[in-house]
Amino acid sequence: MTRPYPLQDDVRKYKSAITESAVEPPTKSEPASKKRSLDYIVKSGLAGGLAGCAAKSLVAPLDRVKILFQTSTPEFARYSGSWGGFVSAITAIREKEGFRGLFKGHSATLFQKFPYAAINFLAYEQIRAIIIPTPDKKTPLRQLLSGSLAGSASILFTYPLDLIRVRLAIETRSHRVSWKDVCLQIYHEHDAPLHPQRFKALLPHMGLTNFYRGFGPTILGMIPYAGMSFFTHEVIGDWLRSPAFAPYTVSESRSSKHPGRPQLVTVAELFAGGLAGVIAQTASYPLEVLRRRMQVGGHRLGMAQTCRKMWSEKGFRGFYVGMTIGYIKVVPLVATSFLVYERLKWAMGI
Repeated sequence: MTRPYPLQDDVRKYKSAITESAVEPPTKSEPASKKRSLDYIVKSGLAGGLAGCAAKSLVAPLDRVKILFQTSTPEFARYSGSWGGFVSAITAIREKEGFRGLFKGHSATLFQKFPYAAINFLAYEQIRAIIIPTPDKKTPLRQLLSGSLAGSASILFTYPLDLIRVRLAIETRSHRVSWKDVCLQIYHEHDAPLHPQRFKALLPHMGLTNFYRGFGPTILGMIPYAGMSFFTHEVIGDWLRSPAFAPYTVSESRSSKHPGRPQLVTVAELFAGGLAGVIAQTASYPLEVLRRRMQVGGHRLGMAQTCRKMWSEKGFRGFYVGMTIGYIKVVPLVATSFLVYERLKWAMGI
């Protein structure tokens, strides 16, 4: 006897299968041992680095304009106060420097972004496996801590490269500035005049520490940014994998390869990453602006001095300058980063 409603039965079974796979917890021993293997470490680091480069390339023009706004570059300060200011700024860059001007400093960005993103994702996977060894240990605090520690580790090892790429990005002169020129400029910058003998004794040490200018607010900003980014992405991902949404948000074809953690469809993965980026950006933006100002200053000013200078120039708004373009940039940046990372992990079989 034929079934009266074969199509409805097939759909019901399909949804049931996805729902069961979405809520089925992974085994406790296999994931931890797998993540400690050399194969997993190499592949997850490679996936993270490539994901970071892909995302950064997508938003490179927006990133340069945002840095010009944050650092109060005179030629672009007038654009920072309007919602459409970033469009005017992009147009001005193209007219003066050509299309390549939108990507000024991008080679330094990729050189910094690959190790940064590789360490960031790799460290998160490893730290999370230690802090949350089993599902019953999973708490919001542990999730936040995992992301914050991962972000701090990545910025510690790659901060000098970030400083160099910011210096390249704020160059508005028509001729090309080399890495060597920027490095020498940073190395020879110093405080207000010192006694000649004291200056001579301190110069070698000051030159090296110049490459970590603005590191204090960077770490302070990275704690909420990385913590909220990973935490929010994971929470939203779990929510989208719940029985109520799984039939619409989980990819059956991709999930069959990794039954422990169902893969989200592209739209759902982009949504989770984009929202995570918005929340993380909001939590850390004032410290990011402070970091940029410290990175581009010709003299070594402390956090307190830089804050006072920013307040005297623009008041409270000075700590949120360029935030509009920051949101426009961070949504595709974080969304693409998580999407590419998850897809590369799936393709590599980890």
